[in-house]
Amino acid sequence: MRRHTVLVGADEGYLLANQQIHAGTRFEALATLFDRSTFSHLQEIGIGSGWRCWEIGAGGMSVPLWLAARVGPTGLVLATDIDTSWLAGPDPVQILRHDVGAEDPPATELDLVHARLVLTHVPRRAAALTSMIAALRSGGWILVEDADPGLQPLLCPDDHGPAQHLANRLRSGFRTLMSGRDADLAFGRTLPRLLREHGLVDVAADAYFPITAPACTTLERATVEQIRDRLIDAGIATADEIDQHLDNIATGQVPDLATSPMISAWGRKP
Repeated sequence: MRRHTVLVGADEGYLLANQQIHAGTRFEALATLFDRSTFSHLQEIGIGSGWRCWEIGAGGMSVPLWLAARVGPTGLVLATDIDTSWLAGPDPVQILRHDVGAEDPPATELDLVHARLVLTHVPRRAAALTSMIAALRSGGWILVEDADPGLQPLLCPDDHGPAQHLANRLRSGFRTLMSGRDADLAFGRTLPRLLREHGLVDVAADAYFPITAPACTTLERATVEQIRDRLIDAGIATADEIDQHLDNIATGQVPDLATSPMISAWGRKP
């Protein structure tokens, strides 16, 4: 098994940087929550043997490995991230450090470009999307998936007691921290329009979000641990409040934790 070098407090300008110690737990939880939806969309697009694919901001390996199994030995899966600490895979997966918002595409004439929960966090997201589409061949597909917290901002949609109130207040604080780092928390809903404005055809979109699942609990715990010091430093919560929230999770007082809706939008380059 590959050893992962994690630097506690490493930042890279991103609130949930890959090098932070809880990143691996978050990647596993996100895969559990969203892979089924992502894979369903990719199957509908028609991915098959020999396809050339670019997986952007891969984080972990669940999507690149799934793609590799579909494209086979004659295909290509290029998995990129600004930090490749958690990426390792066999051929045909190729791993590359790459900043989609600042660098040219690492490949062109691609059959598929996919990014999940990435562009919301990229300050130059418009340039990134343009670059992604430019990498497609004529007839190639793009699938972009991003959260939209504004459509459902609560961690506990059933906000009925003190434990739920605290959870939702901390989630609001998390969004405040994200907004302070140039994240666009309403980006997901714009994706269908943006794909059409880039001239794509057969554009469609849907949204998916779990309302309660064990992986939601795992994700929340890892996220709060990852941003704990920043919540305190910003005056959003005290150490005691964060400890109380984590204890509420551990003792089952907030069993129904939700995610923000993940909007999936796809289109084909003419």
